[in-house]
Amino acid sequence: MDREDQLDLQTRQDDAHPCKYETGAVLGCAFEVLNTLGHGLKETCYENSLVVDFKHQGIAFDQQQRFDVLYKGEAVGEFIPDLIAFRSVIVDAKCIDRITDHERGQMLNYLKITGLPVGLILNFKRPRLEWERVVLTPGDKLNLRGGSPQTDADNDQRPRS
Repeated sequence: MDREDQLDLQTRQDDAHPCKYETGAVLGCAFEVLNTLGHGLKETCYENSLVVDFKHQGIAFDQQQRFDVLYKGEAVGEFIPDLIAFRSVIVDAKCIDRITDHERGQMLNYLKITGLPVGLILNFKRPRLEWERVVLTPGDKLNLRGGSPQTDADNDQRPRS
């Protein structure tokens, strides 16, 4: 393999896993937070701890940024995500029994509202971090596709639609 091919392989975007580096960095922070604080606290404790880690890691983020919810071009409310990391990943800290289709559907709507490509649902309820990655596809953006959003569970297996 010549040098030009090596450079191309290093810079090629991974379409199957957009924002792979970014989600990996956020997950590293989430594991650090869970290992340090423990499980089962209020969601805001985990959200604010992620902010501390983002600052220490040099991760660009916004906390509680407001987005208008539009219906037929008119604002009908607002959505305020917990965190947005790297200006591309919505981070939703939860402390719930388990991540269900309800949370996946919510995240898909959050991605549609913000236009961001990827969301991470982080569940701090148990000693082992539960997380899922939700990806907005072009069909989702245009509201052309029904069914479940694309997700990556912590075992990196995709649910079948």
